[in-house]
Amino acid sequence: MAEETRTLDDLKDLGQAVAPAATAAAEAEAQAPKRDAQGRSYATGKRKNAIARVWVKAGVGRITVNGRDLETYFARPVLRMLINQPFEVANRKDQFDVVCTVSGGGLSGQAGAVRHGISRALTLYEPELRGVLKRGGFLTRDSRVVERKKYGKAKARRSFQFSKR
Repeated sequence: MAEETRTLDDLKDLGQAVAPAATAAAEAEAQAPKRDAQGRSYATGKRKNAIARVWVKAGVGRITVNGRDLETYFARPVLRMLINQPFEVANRKDQFDVVCTVSGGGLSGQAGAVRHGISRALTLYEPELRGVLKRGGFLTRDSRVVERKKYGKAKARRSFQFSKR
């Protein structure tokens, strides 16, 4: 009976012995690229009310959005520039093919969702790019959404016009 009782110091030593092995396994798993059988990495990007499902694989730089070419779907050059930012920051221009489906929101929100999805998929494909993309702010989801309309108000915050008489 006396042999089975353990002190807190014994338990602390046990925790220190187990912790380094668990951390090393978690780091090795985090650094391993996550790809499917076709060599693609998948991620979901979100912005406003838009949600983009993004698949990234090695290729020649072709980006397809909802079955259409990038230039056709996003006609405004600013939106195309926004989508290509993660590749330029990571120095991976024209090295990956992107296939994505995006729904909800408007074109601006959809472009932001695709950018967020591409950034997340790139970090799964090449984990060493995480630091560069994180510093650029591409991995953070922009959580700003339209504020809802409240009752007794004309819009979200605007009151009806006051009339003294």
